[in-house]
Amino acid sequence: MHKDNENVPLPSWTTDEPEDLAPAPFAPDQMVRCDECLRANPPTRVNCLYCAAVLPHNETTVNLQKPALRPLEKWEQGYNNILLPPVANLTPADLAEAADLLRLRPDDLSRILSSDTPLPLARAATIDEAQLVQRRLNLLGIGSSIMPDADPGADSSGLVKVRAVEIDESGIYAYQTPESPFIRVHWSNFVLLVVGRVIVKRVEMKERKGKRAENSILDSSEFFTDETVADLYTRAEVMPFRFAANSFDFSCLESNKGLLAGENIARLLQLFREHAPGVQYDDAFNSVRKIIEPVWPSVQQNESSGWRRDRPGKYSVGSIMELTNEMQFSRYSRLRNHLLAIGASASQPGNALGESGEN
Repeated sequence: MHKDNENVPLPSWTTDEPEDLAPAPFAPDQMVRCDECLRANPPTRVNCLYCAAVLPHNETTVNLQKPALRPLEKWEQGYNNILLPPVANLTPADLAEAADLLRLRPDDLSRILSSDTPLPLARAATIDEAQLVQRRLNLLGIGSSIMPDADPGADSSGLVKVRAVEIDESGIYAYQTPESPFIRVHWSNFVLLVVGRVIVKRVEMKERKGKRAENSILDSSEFFTDETVADLYTRAEVMPFRFAANSFDFSCLESNKGLLAGENIARLLQLFREHAPGVQYDDAFNSVRKIIEPVWPSVQQNESSGWRRDRPGKYSVGSIMELTNEMQFSRYSRLRNHLLAIGASASQPGNALGESGEN
């Protein structure tokens, strides 16, 4: 018997305090049947839980749907919801609802919304999911546009990496390799220059593996690179030209060439701007890269350098971890070009910025 038998706590079913009840399941008539596999799905889903097909919706279920916004694999092509400022003052409840919708912390979302420049809000796996995010945000007074990853220049394979240029009064001759033919670009075709820093952190580790002894780290090395890069968009080429400070021949600067790559690429870009005064220039990436990290995170890649037998019964294995924001910069660069393109489209009769939600 309880020591204090006069103060024994009563069972929960005899108290007047409300219990924390689990969410009630959806009724059978609320479930949505997939047209492809004919299985029932919760009305909150956009795609079928079993076959990933787009689920049908009506006026009732469309208000219950919630975007999954799962992290996409490196190879997957997604759809990006881009903020279109200005944003009306949101109540704390609206901010919390928007943050829950976008799978972001309220502080992170607040920093994105307070920016004067359009920044990413979410990255969805399908166009239907991106359009759902767009509709929900619009109800909260947050305007957005949709930028698909499938556009040219979405990854590093869609870049024209320039190693050297020759300059004259009419334009530049861009070379990818000494053996490849040049690409001619006239000054009048320069549209946009986007400048930023690509940061790479690489950690190499050697770890001992034994049958009886615990694992132990034998050696560890850390490498860090910080490189200035610039993307040039032109009217004649679909793909952007990329100039990287650490892999570019600055002989075109002649007597203005310095000893440091960072100084040389700044002089090269200034030379471009002097010859093409109509080119748009954007160097805001360095100031916003931490703000967009929750939506467009840096990419981490883990590799194994293989097993090695040190002596009988003793083995070691090497591992490599590399973290880079190169893809983050590429998406930001494409975003600036995307906004410039839809801005030019909006200036034409019958078009409106962000009206269709697709580009």
